[in-house]
Amino acid sequence: MTAKNLTVLLVDDDDVDVAAVRRAFSTLRIETPIVVARDGSEALAHLRGTDRLPKLDVPALVLLDLNMPPMGGLEFLEELRGDPTLRTTVVFVLTTSNAPSDRRACYEKNVAGYMLKQQPGKSFLDAISMLETYWNVNEFMT
Repeated sequence: MTAKNLTVLLVDDDDVDVAAVRRAFSTLRIETPIVVARDGSEALAHLRGTDRLPKLDVPALVLLDLNMPPMGGLEFLEELRGDPTLRTTVVFVLTTSNAPSDRRACYEKNVAGYMLKQQPGKSFLDAISMLETYWNVNEFMT
C-alpha cells in the first residue's frame, strides 16, 4: 500500500526503535519513504534542505522522540512551530516519556498525537497502523 506520496521523517536516536518502526511498516506492507534523523537539528535540516541534506518532499509526517541530544524533541517542536514555512508540519510524538508535563508541552505545540513506546513490537504496530489510517483519510497541505 502506498501512503499518498507521503514522506515519513523519523526523528529518533535509538537504533532499536528505528528498526522497530521500519519493521512495523514492513509488516503492515506500507510502502512510503522513511527518512531517519538522529536529533532535532538534523530533522530541521532535512525539512529545510540545509546542511547538505536534500529537502524532503511534502507532505511530510514527523514521528518524533523527545529524549535526544543535542536537540531534543521539545526544542525541535519550538523551532518547527516558529518557522512560518514548517509550522503546519504534522507531528506525532513516539516516546518513552509518560510525564504529564512532556505531554502538555507537546500538545501546546500542536502535535497530532502522543504515543508511548511501551511494548516495542505491539505498540509500534498499533501506532503505525493508526498512522496509516490517519494519512489515508486526511488531506494534507502541499
